[in-house]
Amino acid sequence: MQKKDSFTIAGNIVDLHNEKIFRGRVYVEEGIIKSIRPDDSVTEGQTILPGLIDAHIHVESSMLIPSEFARLATVHGTVATVSDPHEIANVLGIDGIQFMIQNGKKVPFKFYFGASACVPATPFETSGAALGEKELDYLLSLDEIKYLSEMMNFPGVISRVPSEMKKIEIANKYHKPVDGHAPGVKGEDARKYATAGVCTDHECFTLEEALEKIRFGMKIQIREGSAAKNFEALIDLMKDHADKVLFCSDDRHPNDLAAGHINDLIKRAVAKGYAPIKVLKSVIINPIEHYNLEVGMLREGDPADMIVVDNLENFAVKATFINGQKVAENGHSLIPSVKEETPNKFLAGPLSPEDIYIADQGKKLKVIESYDGELITGILNVAPKVVDGNVVSDVQNDVLKMVVLNRYEKAKPAVAFIKNIGLKTGAFASSVAHDSHNIVAVGTDDEAITQAVNAIVGSKGGVAVVKDGKAEVLPLPVAGLMSNADGYQVAARYEALDNMLHEMGATLRAPFMTLSFMALLVIPDLKLSDKGLFDGRTFQFTSLFA
Repeated sequence: MQKKDSFTIAGNIVDLHNEKIFRGRVYVEEGIIKSIRPDDSVTEGQTILPGLIDAHIHVESSMLIPSEFARLATVHGTVATVSDPHEIANVLGIDGIQFMIQNGKKVPFKFYFGASACVPATPFETSGAALGEKELDYLLSLDEIKYLSEMMNFPGVISRVPSEMKKIEIANKYHKPVDGHAPGVKGEDARKYATAGVCTDHECFTLEEALEKIRFGMKIQIREGSAAKNFEALIDLMKDHADKVLFCSDDRHPNDLAAGHINDLIKRAVAKGYAPIKVLKSVIINPIEHYNLEVGMLREGDPADMIVVDNLENFAVKATFINGQKVAENGHSLIPSVKEETPNKFLAGPLSPEDIYIADQGKKLKVIESYDGELITGILNVAPKVVDGNVVSDVQNDVLKMVVLNRYEKAKPAVAFIKNIGLKTGAFASSVAHDSHNIVAVGTDDEAITQAVNAIVGSKGGVAVVKDGKAEVLPLPVAGLMSNADGYQVAARYEALDNMLHEMGATLRAPFMTLSFMALLVIPDLKLSDKGLFDGRTFQFTSLFA
């Protein structure tokens, strides 16, 4: 990997602040841009611009530790992330956040972590840790922590619950911004949420909702992840509100990260007719200024965080530099893998089919209605399929049994039913289950479901597919969320399991990602925690039978 030596690079230089492109040369010394000089004699057709930033992501959702995430992301021109370590915090608390910070420092990449505001996300599920006022104060005092992560208890913020307002007060004390999470919140509630001090939101799924929040002073992170995809709904914010827009992926699985990152959103925005410089300012300058990031913007005296692309329309990344080090070139990472430990917390025991038996009550079921590409769900009342008194998966009508099992202690599983998974045979399971990361599974029969759960229990975390009585597993030994193996190998293994699910009938674009959000209680309408079926509209448990 190239060291921080002096070097010069020539091409078409993108000056975002002055909104112009000119032929010239960039001179780098010891990782800093020494000078930028126009030069009409330059014949190189390549384009030089600042590196890209993912303005809101949970690195853990890539199933890769930060050092491996960096290897894959830099290939696509990403030089920095604004990362909420919320997932590992729910498992390991402050120790988990420190793990992410320290591992990230082992590679040339700019990870900027937040203090996770809602650990646990709700009191209606079992998590591995809790972060209170004392822990948040400590985290926000650290230089490595740039912001207070998403305030997911939006009802509490809107109602000015003292414990939620105290979190915002602590962030204000350290002059650090507060991220939001308020799906579907509009009108007076949106005004109350914004005026409490929350200044971003990545959960908008309509243009109307986003425009209201902008009017109340918030910035909108246009999200395009592996499951939740809001780019098409929100990209027209760029017409009149580009200064209020940031771009993010939120959750991106390893195979998707191997294929592309924020670079894909730039290409799509430019293809829709938005000026490249306008798009790049939203991607780069807006997050740097909002979060006070130490990322270079291709100016003299800045860190040499820059990328080289063929042109701003095709946007093929030819090279990525961070602090003057070339970290990726022509689709290949130049960052070596880092050997890492595997901290974890996993005490769940195996299940038998009898453990997920649901006695028929002669009533209709309340069924979770999942939507492809969305985190929100609906509620259906459905006549159950009953075999020998047991309510079972109704494959013909695509109503499948779903299980969530507490992974932090031996406990009875919670059981519900879900529609629109599409599976025709077998089962799949995961220990990536937002936000507390208990084990979640869905399947076509009780035996396959419990076999999938037990495969996760046996590996102390991972994702698993059961097909024809055989379990295939991708182990995730770091907190049950991430692998410490080579990122490209993890991506290939995950892709194979994903393909297997589609061969088994799954109709979702990202079945594992969608499954992982079916236990996320803070997004309505109906979800399942390890403690039972939960109505996100009333914010309380509800019965399985209507």
